[in-house]
Amino acid sequence: KDLLDVTQLSKDEVMHLLDTAEQFHEINSRPVKKVPTLKGKSVIMFFSEPSTRTKMSFDMAGKRLSADTFALGKSGSSLQKGESLKDTALTLQAMNPDIIVIRDSSSGAAQFLAERLPCSIINAGDGRHAHPTQAILDSFTLRAHWNNQFEGKELLILGDVAHSRVARSNVLMLNKLGVKVRLCAPRTLLPRGVDTWPAEVFTNLDQAIKGVDAVMCLRLQLERQQAGLLPDLSEYSNTHCLTRRRLEEAKPGALVMHPGPMNRG
Repeated sequence: KDLLDVTQLSKDEVMHLLDTAEQFHEINSRPVKKVPTLKGKSVIMFFSEPSTRTKMSFDMAGKRLSADTFALGKSGSSLQKGESLKDTALTLQAMNPDIIVIRDSSSGAAQFLAERLPCSIINAGDGRHAHPTQAILDSFTLRAHWNNQFEGKELLILGDVAHSRVARSNVLMLNKLGVKVRLCAPRTLLPRGVDTWPAEVFTNLDQAIKGVDAVMCLRLQLERQQAGLLPDLSEYSNTHCLTRRRLEEAKPGALVMHPGPMNRG
């Protein structure tokens, strides 16, 4: 009933999701962007963490599929008064929604709700743990760019891997589809246990980018730099910024991606 992590999905299920998305994608270019697929369903967007892209994407998707969507943020909920996540969720469940889409700063928050509520829970990002819908979307983008071919392709994920739920979900998802994944970051921005991930790990960008079919850049989470993970930002920029010169080392026509938000400069 829930979508909590990409590990739940088989390769066939992922391809089914991508094929279904392909059929719905055409709706976005219609004069009237609406179909009755989810008519009568209610969807609550429960975002206790700031979001632009993900929250608006879910809201717009729900409306275009004719669902009734309701948005709830931390600043507008009783979480600010000290109410627990469980009690807030039970209050929402009393209104009998069909789906709750949750984004929360705590890893495991989506699983916590899924075990306690009968409605469907969709994980829109929980702490550093997972962001399954972002990984599905990235796979959709790559499939279009690669003409439905995943096998034998190589993709580099570059940046602050240690704090990135997007990186974790994409490594697992793309590996499932047959893509060889590389990771590149300073050693202090690689997570513990990264050597056990199904990915090749680099600290040198000039080596990591050679011959890849796509590069996915990650935001350097500046709020983490107070922890002393980097000597300074200019050094990081010199060694791990994707420049036009460095991109020339990738395959011709390599796709550059970024989940956003990005740090300009």
